[in-house]
Parts: sequence; structure tokens; C-alpha cells
Amino acid sequence: MSTNPSSTFQNVPWTRRFYRSMLGFGIRFSGRSDGTINRCITNLFDLKAPLSKNPRDGVRTTDTVVDATRNLYFRVFVPSVDRDANMPVIIYFHGGGFAYMQANSIACDDLCRRLCKKTGAVIVSVNYRLTPEHKYPCQYEDGFDVVKFIDDNANTNSGNLNLPSNANLKQCFIAGDSAGGNLAHHVAVKACEYELRNVELIGLIAIQPFFGGEERTDSEIRLADGPVLSVKGSDRLWKMFLPEGSDRDHPACNVFGPKSVDNISRLKFPATMVVAGGVDPLHDSQIKYYEGLKKCGKEAYLIDYPNAFHSFYGVPELEDSALAMEELKNFVWKLIN
Repeated sequence: MSTNPSSTFQNVPWTRRFYRSMLGFGIRFSGRSDGTINRCITNLFDLKAPLSKNPRDGVRTTDTVVDATRNLYFRVFVPSVDRDANMPVIIYFHGGGFAYMQANSIACDDLCRRLCKKTGAVIVSVNYRLTPEHKYPCQYEDGFDVVKFIDDNANTNSGNLNLPSNANLKQCFIAGDSAGGNLAHHVAVKACEYELRNVELIGLIAIQPFFGGEERTDSEIRLADGPVLSVKGSDRLWKMFLPEGSDRDHPACNVFGPKSVDNISRLKFPATMVVAGGVDPLHDSQIKYYEGLKKCGKEAYLIDYPNAFHSFYGVPELEDSALAMEELKNFVWKLIN
């Protein structure tokens, strides 16, 4: 396993390094001493991607509003290739520590566009409320409300959902990266507990999911100042997200921790793919999540890239990023065939 985190950036193009540096600067500069965020500053650095109703890079997009009062909507990514066969649907939650980014952020839009083109699936990218303005469990509620909205409106598809007619909701996945991976897990639990009528969840994809706990893991100690995400930064994000007075053993953060109740074993939980990176402070928490699913008797697969830093998947020029996309495609098509 890599012990030199900085070496993992050697193959990242300077343009992407610059973009990430500017975004990181905006995030740091926008934080206030009272724990709130100056959204005017973050909006300056978080550039947005316009809709592409005409195909761009083989994918077209539309937005569907679920609840305008909380800016809850989802962006639909549809591959432009003509296919007679039904297409699987991936409901996707973006990363950003529950506090940053939106479904129309350039980084999120680009990632979903790549995932759509690679897998041939319809991507439903959810725009959920952000913390600290909206703390736990608002994000989980928004995520599940989108799943329920799709389920409720499946029979009036063309008018309300903007999904193509051959989108197959019986072949539905929930996915997310970083905080979105955490969100995907908890939304999947809520969806499994609820009797969906038209949506059938067959898979979960957790890409470097954002989990943690009070006890420091080896990867947190070794990579305290890891690239992209530091332990200090992740602690700050958990403090903004979790209820007042909670610690990182809250079940939202530490799914299989001392304060959690086993609500997985009894559920028909979807097959899960966990993507981890060896140069990510969250690595050991991600392994613990995978092992927890296995102990509950669930179908789970681990893809671990020893030299991958947090959010490596967002750099298509990296070999590990391309390999991860291939693994995601294989996982999706394995479950639908």
C-alpha cells in the first residue's frame, strides 16, 4: 500500500489540479468561525454545467423538479445511442461532505456523464439540501423522497419524470461517491423498509463512501493530511452534519458501530459494490462497511485500489479511474443479465 500520498498526484493533469485547488480554496475561504458557510463564496468557485438537451459527448440531460421549496430536483442523463432493450436506472448522490456541490456542479455533471456513457444506464442525479443549513436527516429524507417520487410517478413517466420510455425501473441501482456513498446506503435502507411498487432496487454502488467513528483508524492516523481530504476536514464536516451533541459513533456515520442497531440482516438489501482507495483517510472505514455487510449475510464486493486518493474516480486520465468505471459497468451488467 502506498506510503507517499503526494505521489498519487503525479499523473493528474495540471488543469484538473488547478480546478481542484481553486475549488478547495473556495471551500476553505468560505468557512466561517461559527461553523456556517458563506454560500456566495462557494458559488463563485463551484461552477455549474448547463443542460444538454442536444447530446453532448454522447449524453443528453434534463432536470425534473420534485419539490421547488427545498430545491429538490434530479438531473437525468440519457445515452444518445439508440437501444431497443430496456436500460437500467442508477439513482446517484453526489459527494461533497453533505455540505458542498450540487447535481449541476461541473464535477458532478462530468462524473455522471461518464458513468452514463460507460454503463449505458440512465443516471438520475439527485440535488439534495446541504448542511449546515440543513442537518441530518434532511439529506436522507430528500434522497428517499426522490426514490418515492419516481416510484409514485412511474406510470406517468413521460410527463413527470423525463425518463426515456425504455428505462427499466425493475433494474434500479442506488449509487454515490463519498458523502453520496453514505447517502446511498441510508436511502437504500429506507427504501428496503418501504414497500415500493414500481421501483426494484437490485444493486448499490458505494464509491469511497464517507463513513467514520470516534476511534481513529490506522488509515486516519497514517493519512491525517491526505490529499483532497484530511482527517481535520472530515471531522469538521461530521460536526456540521450530525445532530447537536452527537459524536462520530452516531449511526449515520458509524453504520456498524457501538451505537448502531442491526437493521440490515432482516432486509432484502441489494447487492453492494464498495470502491476503496489506499491513500484515502477513509479507507479503513470503507473496509469496515464492506465487512459489516458480509457479516450481515449480504452480497457485497470490494474493489480496492492501493494507490488511489479520495475522489480519484473524478480524474478520467488516471488508470485507476478508468479501471473503476469498467468495474462499475461490469457490476451493473452482471446484475441485470
